[in-house]
Amino acid sequence: MGVTRLKRKDRRNKTVSRVEVQFLKLGRNIEIGSRSQMSKKSQIVKNDEILNQLAAQAK
Repeated sequence: MGVTRLKRKDRRNKTVSRVEVQFLKLGRNIEIGSRSQMSKKSQIVKNDEILNQLAAQAK
């Protein structure tokens, strides 16, 4: 039995849902001191640091 290919709509849904899950995982609030703290290498943490620096310079 051959492997069936997903139709274009289904392929798109699969990709979109995967990206949405990834986005939600990254966007969750992470409490300070919790065991699920973001790693220091995370892009979101790096972005926050840069934004904080720019905000401090603007004041």
